[in-house]
Amino acid sequence: MTHVVTLGGSKEFNRLVDLDLRRREFLITLRLESVTPEREKQMKAELTRIQQQMEELQKIVKGQIARVELRDPAQAQGIENVATIGLLDLAMDSFVVAIPPSAPPAMSTRVGAYVVTDEGNLSTVQTPDGQIFRCQTTVIPDSGASIKCAPVARKS
Repeated sequence: MTHVVTLGGSKEFNRLVDLDLRRREFLITLRLESVTPEREKQMKAELTRIQQQMEELQKIVKGQIARVELRDPAQAQGIENVATIGLLDLAMDSFVVAIPPSAPPAMSTRVGAYVVTDEGNLSTVQTPDGQIFRCQTTVIPDSGASIKCAPVARKS
């Protein structure tokens, strides 16, 4: 949903979703005891190919996200754009990378010289000079999403 709000249709993103669905189907099927050893070997080989394709597509989609967010400097929202790119990058990483369920998800990423941290119900952006902005994302069903960031007062 976040991707559609940001980019609209993307054949690479749609392919990524299809591959993820197929990967999940294989993983569920592999849990069954009725899978023959030969079929299990084929499925594991296919899972490796799927993961490679997903990683390649992830790079393309991340590039699309960055281009859309930074396409028109006159419309750029600065910190909000950095926050959006960072949060989408974190979402893409958790979507594509086969992370064990017990592993904690990545909480921060770099967007250029900025550090974006996902704190669940809000996020923060730290600028190269150390200024921190707190960002709140608002999702309006069937309408879209927006993100607003405000500087956090520095402690003296």
